[in-house]
Amino acid sequence: MHEQLQIGSVLAFIERHGYALLFFWVLAEQSAIPLPSAPLLVAAGALIHGGRLHMAAALLCCTTGALVADTIWFQLGRHRGHQILRLICRVSLEPDSCVRQTENAFLKHGLKSLLVSKFVPGLNALAAPLAGFSGASYIRFVLYDSVGALIWSGVFISLGYVFNGQLETVVDYGSRMGSGLFFLVAAMFACWIGWKYVQRRRVFRQLDVARITPAELQERLAANEELFIVDLRSGLGAEPAIIPGAVRISAEDLAVRGQEIPRDREIILFCT
Repeated sequence: MHEQLQIGSVLAFIERHGYALLFFWVLAEQSAIPLPSAPLLVAAGALIHGGRLHMAAALLCCTTGALVADTIWFQLGRHRGHQILRLICRVSLEPDSCVRQTENAFLKHGLKSLLVSKFVPGLNALAAPLAGFSGASYIRFVLYDSVGALIWSGVFISLGYVFNGQLETVVDYGSRMGSGLFFLVAAMFACWIGWKYVQRRRVFRQLDVARITPAELQERLAANEELFIVDLRSGLGAEPAIIPGAVRISAEDLAVRGQEIPRDREIILFCT
């Protein structure tokens, strides 16, 4: 009975502060705070089904919250592009290969990737700063980002609306489990974090190759050593090659243009 009251209190709290909660929760998640919004959006959909919240107002709060956070990332990407992208790559639990695939997806689809970015973990973190870094106009960014946020929030809210009956069954089952449900969810979340960390470390081990510092490379170039330098930076915001003699080949084109790389000298790969 006590647990049922607790869950009832949670739903009552969401109902009482629903719109403000949706705005600030989505704002926090899109600001890179690890607060998953999907459960809250599904719960909001169930409350909309019961007539305790309004669909249009809920969607407006979610879209506005996402747009405020994404605008900040967009401006940071425009003015501090390289630093912001490196920061996100450093703190992200996604493998670096996933981050690179995210950048490639943006290069291929441009601002259209914002329409689905919030459904993809790696793309969600990088899409807004990448848009700013690419030099896209803010008006076009707002247009695509708003539609993407509307689609994203609409999907989860609609799930709660359509499966309202099943959600009530889940809530009832959770109330019978009591505190055990909390520990189960916490354990599953911890396992997910651990799996992501192990996955990232595995990628690091696979890429554990000899490294050279900029100072060491400069010394070897000054000594006229025969080196072949490949610039792997993508075209998004990449500056012209700054290392004398470097050849620009994207990571995706290595398999096709591999014959351009000589095998009779040391090869140095440059990637930021």
